[in-house]
Amino acid sequence: MDNDRIVGSAKGYAGQVENTLGELAGDAKTQAAGRVREAAGTAQNLYGQAKDAARETTEAAASYAKQAYENPGDAFRDGSQALTKKVQESPLSSLLVAGGIGFALALMLMRPPRRPTRDWRY
Repeated sequence: MDNDRIVGSAKGYAGQVENTLGELAGDAKTQAAGRVREAAGTAQNLYGQAKDAARETTEAAASYAKQAYENPGDAFRDGSQALTKKVQESPLSSLLVAGGIGFALALMLMRPPRRPTRDWRY
């Protein structure tokens, strides 16, 4: 767990408490400060979550790459099984992705029509 998540959660809870105290006391300035502190805490918590997710993704990708390098046949088999499972779970989205890829390839491979050169004559 990232330090930003802990600090962000603490700031968020402190902001909630400050906002509640401002509501009870009828002080708009304290309420506003509480909301600002709560928003800053939430933002810092989300930043920490993003850092954690990036770290976990990087570690998983490195682990998968190492495993694929050590056992290429198993990695290919596992990947094709995962792809098959994903297609079976959501065939419509798989079809849309495949169609999008086909459309992109067609656009890249399509040649523009030939134009006559400027120096041609009748």
